[in-house]
Amino acid sequence: MKILLSGHGRMGTHIEELARNADHEIMGFADINNPHILSQMQKADVVIDFSHPAMLPHLVEYVHRTKTALCCGTTGFQAEEKETLRSLGDYAPVLYSANYSLGIAVFRNILQQISPILKDDFDIEMIETHHNKKVDAPSGTAKLLLDAIDPEHEKTIINERNGQCGERKKEEIGIFALRGGTVAGEHTVYYFGEDEILSITHSAASRRIFAKGALKAAYALTEKGKGFYTLDQVLFADKK
Repeated sequence: MKILLSGHGRMGTHIEELARNADHEIMGFADINNPHILSQMQKADVVIDFSHPAMLPHLVEYVHRTKTALCCGTTGFQAEEKETLRSLGDYAPVLYSANYSLGIAVFRNILQQISPILKDDFDIEMIETHHNKKVDAPSGTAKLLLDAIDPEHEKTIINERNGQCGERKKEEIGIFALRGGTVAGEHTVYYFGEDEILSITHSAASRRIFAKGALKAAYALTEKGKGFYTLDQVLFADKK
């Protein structure tokens, strides 16, 4: 597989290492410091993007020109940018996920199944923990899990509580971010009921799990036709 890496930070470095160990070819690198290099790159089998939202216009031009599949894991996109990313599916296979852990993909499926059953009788809260260098909060993964819990966006999202908040309202979902140390990522969703609590936790020991999942997804994406895909559709479609 011929891979073009967009973003060569910690995630890009992990992906490069795993790709080379699997005998894939790295065609080149682009990042926020040299985005225009994309205009000089030939068609790859797939672009794997873990960069910055500012790279999106350059990726759009590259995909329009080459019809190369795009496997994107960049977080921090605004709604309009996400729609731009979605529209790229008219030109090539495009996959976007805020988290490429296979465990998180299963976590999300569990939430989709149990939330409709529990949401009327249980209070739902989430805590997400990441390293002290992470910029965005709540995390992209937290938002991904929230979409599984509340796909119609009916709930009011609360990111802090203090003495003026008063009693917890039934329509609220609290999402709280902890930042410290070198934590790769931990997410816990709580369902608080009367006299019972259900909690589900996923912990990432290192970023390698995300790199491994992204490489697996990128390979599967190259077998797809043009369109905009979720991680479930790319990895689990034949398992359901």
